[in-house]
Amino acid sequence: MLTKFETKSNRVKGLAFHPRRPWILASLHSGVIQMWDYRMGTLLDRFDEHDGPVRGVHFHATQPLFVSGGDDYKIKVWNYKTHRCLFTLHGHLDYIRTVQFHAEYPWIVSASDDQTIRIWNWQSRTCVAVLTGHNHYVMCASFHPEEDLVVSASLDQTVRVWDIGALRKKSVSPADDIMRLTQMNTDLFGGIDAVVKYVLEGHDRGVNWASFHPTLPLIVSGADDRQVKLWRMNDTKAWEVDTLRGHMNNVSCAMFHAKQDIIVSNSEDKSIRIWDATKRTGIQTFRREHDRFWILAAHPEMNLLAAGHDSGMIVFKLERERPAFSVSGDTVFYVKDRFLRYYEYSTQKEVQVAPIRRPGTVSLNQSPRTLSYSPTENAILICSDVDGGSYELYIVPKDSAGRSDYLQEARKGAGSSAVFIARNRFAVLEKSSNNVLVKNLKNEIVKKTPLPVATDAIYYAGTGNILCKAEDRVVIFDLQQRLVLGELQAPTVKYVVWSSDMESVALLSKHAIIIANKKLVHRCTLHETIRVKSGAWDENGVFIYTTLNHIKYCLPNGDSGIIRTLDVPIYITRVIGNIIFCIDRDGKNKLVTVDASEYIFKLALFRKRYDHVMSMIKNSQLCGQAVISYLQQKGFPEVALHFVKDEKTRFNLALESGNIQIAVASAKELDDKDHWYRLGIEALRQGNVGIVEYAYQRTKNFDRLAFLYLITGYLDKVGFMCKIAGQNNNFMGQFHNALYLGDVRKRVEILENTGQLALAYVTAATHGLTEIADRLAAELGENIPSLPDGKASSLLIPPAPLMSCSDWPLLRVMRGIFDAGLDATGRADQDEDYDDAGGDWGDEDLEIVDVNNVVENGDVVDHSEEDEVNEEEGGWDLEDLELPPETETPKAAGPARSALFVAPTPGMPVSQIWTQKSSLAGEHAAAGNFDTAMRLLSRQLGIKNFAPLKPLFLDAHMGSHTFLRAFTSAPVISVAVEKGWSESASPNVRGPPALVFNFSQMDDKLKAAYKATTEGKFPEALRQFLSILHTIPLLVVDSRREVDEVKELIVIVREYVLGLKMERTLRGCFWRTALMRPSRRRLARLCRPVGIGKMGAS
Repeated sequence: MLTKFETKSNRVKGLAFHPRRPWILASLHSGVIQMWDYRMGTLLDRFDEHDGPVRGVHFHATQPLFVSGGDDYKIKVWNYKTHRCLFTLHGHLDYIRTVQFHAEYPWIVSASDDQTIRIWNWQSRTCVAVLTGHNHYVMCASFHPEEDLVVSASLDQTVRVWDIGALRKKSVSPADDIMRLTQMNTDLFGGIDAVVKYVLEGHDRGVNWASFHPTLPLIVSGADDRQVKLWRMNDTKAWEVDTLRGHMNNVSCAMFHAKQDIIVSNSEDKSIRIWDATKRTGIQTFRREHDRFWILAAHPEMNLLAAGHDSGMIVFKLERERPAFSVSGDTVFYVKDRFLRYYEYSTQKEVQVAPIRRPGTVSLNQSPRTLSYSPTENAILICSDVDGGSYELYIVPKDSAGRSDYLQEARKGAGSSAVFIARNRFAVLEKSSNNVLVKNLKNEIVKKTPLPVATDAIYYAGTGNILCKAEDRVVIFDLQQRLVLGELQAPTVKYVVWSSDMESVALLSKHAIIIANKKLVHRCTLHETIRVKSGAWDENGVFIYTTLNHIKYCLPNGDSGIIRTLDVPIYITRVIGNIIFCIDRDGKNKLVTVDASEYIFKLALFRKRYDHVMSMIKNSQLCGQAVISYLQQKGFPEVALHFVKDEKTRFNLALESGNIQIAVASAKELDDKDHWYRLGIEALRQGNVGIVEYAYQRTKNFDRLAFLYLITGYLDKVGFMCKIAGQNNNFMGQFHNALYLGDVRKRVEILENTGQLALAYVTAATHGLTEIADRLAAELGENIPSLPDGKASSLLIPPAPLMSCSDWPLLRVMRGIFDAGLDATGRADQDEDYDDAGGDWGDEDLEIVDVNNVVENGDVVDHSEEDEVNEEEGGWDLEDLELPPETETPKAAGPARSALFVAPTPGMPVSQIWTQKSSLAGEHAAAGNFDTAMRLLSRQLGIKNFAPLKPLFLDAHMGSHTFLRAFTSAPVISVAVEKGWSESASPNVRGPPALVFNFSQMDDKLKAAYKATTEGKFPEALRQFLSILHTIPLLVVDSRREVDEVKELIVIVREYVLGLKMERTLRGCFWRTALMRPSRRRLARLCRPVGIGKMGAS
């Protein structure tokens, strides 16, 4: 049993497969109906309108319907698309056991404990026939797949076959008035629409189930007498053929397999039994520990079965359906119907080579599992699971092709797996001893080699090499040299697929694919939610693979996608261009033509073959959100623009690629406030002042627009914004603009107009506007506020702009490979010209006619007829736009007239020059390249612990650089300090870094350490000596004499450090015990050569 899906739930009493979709219905003893996707393992829906157990369910063959019957005496017809019950059929008087749709007519047959069988017309929602005759509970009833028959089983120990031909004629055939009258009389006095054709008696106890064979005139039944009986019928009679015994309790269900000549039965003895329908013998038995089985269901088209038990259900199949095949050049060898065959890709010709030996025992899963082919010797290895794992070696003569009578005696042997590894050598896995046996074509052992890992299976991995599959990894093993050539973590690998050049390998497991090179260096891993079935490499290095319902691809970088969907699983053998050669589960070779343009396009983009990409863009019909999303993800939004017609998508892509021109064109088409806002943000990020102003104008975002004018230095336009805010009664915005301008009189006027007389008086009096302050004081009377103490205050005046800012300078960007391929729409968008950033308002948006006119809700209210507007001047008044001539500062312009700034070619950083020219750790640390400095010290001096050197590294780096402040908000400028720099030196010649550490500093530190030692400050002296030792590796000296002095210094410092540490240890031990005094004297003698022999006296 190969379990495909399993659920845990209440007792399952009814099951039904959908004929085309991977769905199964399960009705529970709790009254719930569950609909599962057994491929994905997900619960799709649940229906719970029944009261009490639901014992029968069934899908309609073509309509989105299913029917259910339960212990509440109701039959319900459901629409699974709308997730509701359409109607309920009433008529039965007791529990309903089974329900079933007819395959052709609008009928439902139901069996009930009221001892009747009813046939319903679900379109008219009426009962069209009642079949009476059983004298006990009717446990099941079902239609014949083709004929007008119904079979039923009852606890009255009989199986009955009913003829419903008259009902079909009555319901389908036209009838004249006389026939209708006859039918009416028949309905009144007892109908003959369904009559008993056969009564099958032979069971000793109640019969629980009976079902027809899909094609043959056979019936199988199971009963409480623990027997399964096989019946045959013809036109006149029916009789018992045989009885199958073996169950130890009541047989709950029995039925024929849809694809194989076997019978499946289950029982309350917690077992499922498989019987050979021809030999009438038991083949296999599957048991559960604690669950009784109640129901079986067979898929009408596929090799799938389902069984319901006390704690859920299982979906399973009895045998593996993957054919054994091996590809060699232009030919694929495979096994079908116990014959070895081959198929030529070029001629599409199929040839039968030789018959395959049949196994001696009757059992399941005896078909070949793997096949290996040696083209030079025309030898074939076929492996199967027979006898715990065995292989058969066939050497087929060249002239035997097509001869079905040829049968060579195969050379057999035991082994878990076997593969050819050379022209006339093959390897066999001896799993018990974890050895590989190398054999010749006479099946003689040539060599026996132990394997490096516990191996479950072996695969071909090149001449003389095998790939060993362990529990959690795979290993490439050289059998000649007994060496491991590569290893990769890859659990539960099932299949191995090599590319034609043996440079790449795909490791297929149940739900994952691992791509690696020939040395098992990992490249990428793909995870799938449903089972991976097969795969093959195409000539471009793309791995094409199949799952249960898709053909997919995997690029070398790990990107994957769907090529097409599948109705039934297939197994890919080879990919040539856009043609996929495959074998289905029936062993038939098929060709599937696919559209490879998507993954070829992605592959060209990955390999940077941009000429190929442009050719595909121009000539193919690549489109869709998947391609656009892929281009965005890979950093090519400008390429995605070529595929997009939707303006919203074009706008988003243009913003992502920084193409302001296309973004503006799309924003104009959309004319949405949110899009203009986003355009303004992107234009501001790029420093395109003109587009920012244009976007703010279109959205009437006056506050942002006024602030933009302020920071770009256009104070006259800020004044104009102040007037516009006053016209719109936006006093807060008007006051802000007056603050920006430093216009005190305007602020006083605004406060006075808004009724804030006290604030207006304080503002005027504080800023020295005495006339206005006196007038306001007179109006305030006794409510004059006190003025603040302004002795230490100063007037806040905004700084005057030295220059008006224009667009930021842009770097000259070289035209890309895709720029020439712009379509007409994109080019028209780019060439669109915009007015100067100083420029006009969009008349349809702002509707500003005059500074004395007020815009209210889009309508112009004329308060004065003075100062007519010249429309050709734009949205601004002439006196407001009169700017002083600025010959040196270009006006802010749109993107069509932006000045391009050609940046100088950057040179090599000084710190990089230092590291390239030097092999001294101190200079590398000064350059800030700490990694290489540590590697040099490790290699030159053997230093492993760099923690004490960290502050010295930082000091060396900071000391060889100087830092200068720049403008406000600009980053600090770092300048490298060179040793011996002078103004007369050539700018192209760089000197070494100026280091903070030198030998004279070490001499000073040594003197300080001597002094601390003499004074008895041993911890301070030890710190000084260690500091000298830590600094010496970063010293850079100029002469050989200094090198010798440094070496002498190291010896002196080392002796002192050793002596000081011994003294520190000795003092700690002295206070613990008096027994250490002799060793104290010995240590003192040892310390005399260093010059610290008087330490103990201090």
